[in-house]
Amino acid sequence: MSCKVEKKDNNMAVLTIEVEAAKFEEAVEKAYQNNKNKISVPGFRKGKAPRKLIEQMYGKEVFFEDAANIIIPDAYAEAADNCGEDIVSQPKIDVVTIEAGKNFVFTAEVALKPEVELGKYKGVKIDKVDIDVTDEEVDAEINKERENNARNIDITDRPVKDGDITTIDFEGFVDGVAFDGGKGTDYPLTIGSGAFIPGFEEGLIGAEIGKEVDVNVTFPEDYQADALAGKAAVFKVTVKEIKEKELPELDDEFASEVSEFDTFAEYKEDVKKTILSRKADAAKDAKEDAVIDAIIADAKMDIPDAMLETQQRQMVEDFAQRLQSQGLSMQQYMQFTGMTADAFLEQVKPQALRRIQSRLVLEAVAKAENFEATDEEFDSEIKTMAEAYQMETDKVKELLGEAGAKQVKEDILVKKAVEFVVENAKESKPAAKKSSKKAEEADAE
Repeated sequence: MSCKVEKKDNNMAVLTIEVEAAKFEEAVEKAYQNNKNKISVPGFRKGKAPRKLIEQMYGKEVFFEDAANIIIPDAYAEAADNCGEDIVSQPKIDVVTIEAGKNFVFTAEVALKPEVELGKYKGVKIDKVDIDVTDEEVDAEINKERENNARNIDITDRPVKDGDITTIDFEGFVDGVAFDGGKGTDYPLTIGSGAFIPGFEEGLIGAEIGKEVDVNVTFPEDYQADALAGKAAVFKVTVKEIKEKELPELDDEFASEVSEFDTFAEYKEDVKKTILSRKADAAKDAKEDAVIDAIIADAKMDIPDAMLETQQRQMVEDFAQRLQSQGLSMQQYMQFTGMTADAFLEQVKPQALRRIQSRLVLEAVAKAENFEATDEEFDSEIKTMAEAYQMETDKVKELLGEAGAKQVKEDILVKKAVEFVVENAKESKPAAKKSSKKAEEADAE
């Protein structure tokens, strides 16, 4: 097999790959063996007709397409590994020559990793983020925990009020006729949740257990069911059960139940520390993003469309796998959201571009600073992976192979580059905004 590389504009290249005629003949024979049981030939049982007879009946090219599909993946993979180029996209394949007795020739159009011309990456200036925690934030966090630990109390001596958790039976009518989807039994509804159309929940305030009430509502003009949009309706509702949420007192007993602390004061202080730690992590990430964005803005690189599209598709595939782990298919997600595959690809495009740019500039920084991944650092990463997957380190290395090991080492260099540029960044407080009058005077000058 041979491969020629022709470089094009915008970091694109065309690989012309030529496979020996003998190997193509082997692929044709394999295609025949794979398909002979599916082909009917008069006078022969399925699977027994000779290849030459089938080729006479259906044309000598009958197995060529399958043969090409057999031979292309391995031939392309070998060419990509040996061509000396850093390919960063899926190939666009075109068959050039496909004839019996001749070498099989095809081309693969691919994107090559762009060269990066770094601008300033040391001493990048960014705005300093002050981290503080307000009393309101602490109270809000504690109230969330308080809500989580509330208990529901059965109410029998009063009618429904706002905030109650009710169980209801209902049926809706338009012009005196019941409509599809308008009936429910033992339906749980929290008053004030906004789960029903406007006016429904408010109409239940004051209703008593066991007594049917009429709730008059009007469906919104943009309601999803066209037959009901803008229509006045009457729901006949019976409240079967009322529960009231009882919140625990914010005292030492509450603190001991929801935390490891004996006093509410200690618990509150720990909540403050937790929020502060969370904000510090967010600020660290924000600082890292700001530094990398500044380096990207001052760098020059020509991203091929094919590279960007490959990244977009990879992100969509990753998202689909996460959905699948939650028991949801990509097709179901599309139905629920009303989004098309093309729209989803377009939606992730900015993130895909930023991910590519970030990786490229950080790799360029690592190269400029002559960073290296030591054996100790590599072994440490492998150990971490082995613990995560509950495997032996030797097994992880075996599964990674040369390509995977190279990727791990490149990731180590990128991490070093991130640490380097962040440590060397210069933080300053953002300039205070001018008053409108001063701003006008400054503009006038």
